[in-house]
Amino acid sequence: MKIAVLGAGNVGKALGEALAARGHDVIYGVRDPKRSEAKPAKTVANAIQDSEAVILATPYDATGPLLRENATALAGKVVIDATNPLKPDLSGLSLTCDVSGAELLQREAPSALLFKAFNTTGYGNMQNPDYPQGRAVMFVAGSDGKGKQTVMQLVTDVGFDAVDAGDLTQARLLEPLAMLWIKLAFAKGLGVDCAFVLARRNSRQPKS
Repeated sequence: MKIAVLGAGNVGKALGEALAARGHDVIYGVRDPKRSEAKPAKTVANAIQDSEAVILATPYDATGPLLRENATALAGKVVIDATNPLKPDLSGLSLTCDVSGAELLQREAPSALLFKAFNTTGYGNMQNPDYPQGRAVMFVAGSDGKGKQTVMQLVTDVGFDAVDAGDLTQARLLEPLAMLWIKLAFAKGLGVDCAFVLARRNSRQPKS
C-alpha cells in the first residue's frame, strides 16, 4: 500500500520504517524535502496526492491547519491520527473529555476517513512492540467498514495487537490513555520500555 507519513519525527520515522519493512511503499510528507533526513520525502501536498493512506505524525497544534489546507486531496482517503492534544509541559491534555482531538481534526477534513490509532504509546514500542507478556495492544477508533479493516491491518503490520475500540468518539478515551502512558513512563519512573497488553481468557479475537 502507498502510505504517506506526515511528519518525520521519532513517531513518524518509527511507523514509516516498520511499515516499509512489511513491504509498504512509504513516503514522508515534510515542509522541506531537501532538508529532511527521512527518505524518501516529498512536500505534504505531493505525499498526500500519491498515497492511499495517510498517517498524521505531526504536532497536534499544526495538524488541524495541515488538514484544512489539504482537505480536498484527503477526501476518501484513510487518515490515521497518531497525534495527542497535549499541553506544552506534558502535564495533561489541552481538551476536555467532551470532545477528542481526533474529532476536531475530522471537522477540518470532513470527507477523509479518519481513524485514531498509534497514539497510546511511545515510538520505541512502534519499533518493537513485543513483550514477554505478549504484543503491546493498539486500539483503533473510527467508523466501521473497509477503511477500518485497512487501519487494523496496518496496525497489525507494525506489530501491535490491533483491537477495534469502536467509532471515532472513543478517541475521547484513547487520548487520556496516551496521557496515562506518558505519566507512567516519565512521572512514575517506569521508563519508555513499558506498554499496555490486553489479556483474554480465550483465543477469540474481537470482531473488527
